[in-house]
Amino acid sequence: MSESIYTQATESTNHIRNLLPEQLKNPHVGIVCGSGLGGLAGMLDQELLFELSYEDIPHFPHSTVVGHAGKFVFGFLGERKTPVVVMVGRVHYFEGHSIQKVTFPTRVMKLLGIHTIIVTNAAGGLNTEFAVGDIVVLNDHINFPGLAGQHPLRGPNEEEFGIRFPTLSEAYDLPLRKQIHLSYKKLRLTSEKRKLHEGVYVFVSGPTSSFETRAECRFLRALGADVVGMSTVPEIIVARHCGIRVLAMSLVTNSAVLEPGPRGDSLLVAETDEEGLKCALEAGAASHEEVLETGAAAAKDLQGLVRQFIDDIAP
Repeated sequence: MSESIYTQATESTNHIRNLLPEQLKNPHVGIVCGSGLGGLAGMLDQELLFELSYEDIPHFPHSTVVGHAGKFVFGFLGERKTPVVVMVGRVHYFEGHSIQKVTFPTRVMKLLGIHTIIVTNAAGGLNTEFAVGDIVVLNDHINFPGLAGQHPLRGPNEEEFGIRFPTLSEAYDLPLRKQIHLSYKKLRLTSEKRKLHEGVYVFVSGPTSSFETRAECRFLRALGADVVGMSTVPEIIVARHCGIRVLAMSLVTNSAVLEPGPRGDSLLVAETDEEGLKCALEAGAASHEEVLETGAAAAKDLQGLVRQFIDDIAP
């Protein structure tokens, strides 16, 4: 980049502020909507609402994934009318963006004035105790691309945002995690229908059009990961670099296949026709359509939880 990230983020922020109604210029909380979870924006007060496409913001990356609308929505959320900015659709590293571009919107939200960010995602469940439709509050992560060098803080440090080596051991704010559990209990969501867990998220770069392989899922689970996905962690790292408090939640939209696949030399396979072999291989496999469908079914509960949480942390 010819300009620093801070300079570009400042230009983007100024452009947005010049378009915003006065009442919406100072959002307190940022909300990032994952796959199929863009309906969170529909819970904002409809009397004063402002939408802005990413394509209309200077330096901003564009989202290309189905289920990600690619727009900022500004408004008030909850009974206490907390001013928020909602990212309806994020951008991903697997789309071809640099890891710095993926995290650019987080920088912009910081300059817009947010002090807390709620990051949501659709994820595969590695922990066999997690059911499809459950919500997982993240309490730690494994940054696979980051360990291999694709880290959002790689390169010259942006001193205007934060220090060179921010600590990540407490990245997932404990008081916020405590509050989301209290908010969940307050809503009295049916435990048999949708449980709230805590766990570790592992970030993989993607694209995994057929999602992770069986061996990869067993490997990730053995490392201690409970859910797996292709987002969130870069945003969390940059948010902490900026001094933003973080709450992150995964919606389990599919259960990862951990069992080894059928062997080609087994007696069972030898006696199975081509259609049977196809069914055996596809058993438990996930698709992006499944992710969207599950996200839509669970959206109401997750939206209500976020709204209750926003009211509970409002000053």
